[in-house]
Amino acid sequence: MTVMAERMSHMSVEDFEQIASASPETVTLEFINGRIEEKAVADGDHGAIIMWLLRLCMQTRPELDLYTGQGLKVGGYRKGRARPDGALVPVNYFAGRGEWADPDGVLMAVEVTSYDADTDRRDRREKPDAYAAAGIPLYLLIDRDSCEAVVHINPDQEKGCYRDVHRAPFGEQVNLPAPVGVVLDTEVLKNYVR
Repeated sequence: MTVMAERMSHMSVEDFEQIASASPETVTLEFINGRIEEKAVADGDHGAIIMWLLRLCMQTRPELDLYTGQGLKVGGYRKGRARPDGALVPVNYFAGRGEWADPDGVLMAVEVTSYDADTDRRDRREKPDAYAAAGIPLYLLIDRDSCEAVVHINPDQEKGCYRDVHRAPFGEQVNLPAPVGVVLDTEVLKNYVR
């Protein structure tokens, strides 16, 4: 178990869910490693990247859906709640599962970095660990700061980390292996960085 998973919170998950459900639509809250985090509001380029990936997934894997904003129960002993920018699942997987779903059927979690102070800790360190601990087979990080697509595979649930991480600069083809089975041509991502 990682040090982060061992960290205890004074707030229960139930208390967090109540707070999150009452927050305005302009605020997205997550509960990772026992802390409430506010997720930055996405800019237009962030949204364009998600739409690009959504179209690509629909064209190449029509039996899958890429959900945006679906809450997932992640982290050691279900003490975390995250809203990935995208969660790739079989069609209708989240139907009837509520605001915070178990991640068992999630094939890939996707995050696109935002230009804020917390992106390094949140998207590059805490979320990969949480998604690995939850057993999500693949984590795709579109990192607009380093201009690269970072593919995390082979989750080690006990250690809460991915065993393999592959980095590709924007412009290269990126293979998202099984169970995703999609190849990304990341040339277009050069248009969405500052």
